[in-house]
Amino acid sequence: MPELPELNPVIHGKLRLALLSLLSAVEEAEFTWLRAKTGSTDGNLGAQLLKLEEAGYVTIEKKFVLRKPQTLYRMTEAGRRALTDYVVALKQLLGGAIGD
Repeated sequence: MPELPELNPVIHGKLRLALLSLLSAVEEAEFTWLRAKTGSTDGNLGAQLLKLEEAGYVTIEKKFVLRKPQTLYRMTEAGRRALTDYVVALKQLLGGAIGD
């Protein structure tokens, strides 16, 4: 039996995978947009984005626009590579299960 691929535990969380998937399709995204797309609470969203930032997968920019705080998130190249590697590993894992 071939060795099973490892799934990146940072990405494997449902919300973190959703966040990286959303960020992979845009240049940058506001916190409020990510919250609306995922349906997450502010606290959970912030915690998961922090984990992605600590892993080097996203960058965060905080600024003020018309005196209102705005937080922007961007996916890094390391984040793109990690997401691509995750998808490849998942396809390998599922390929054996579904008779690729």
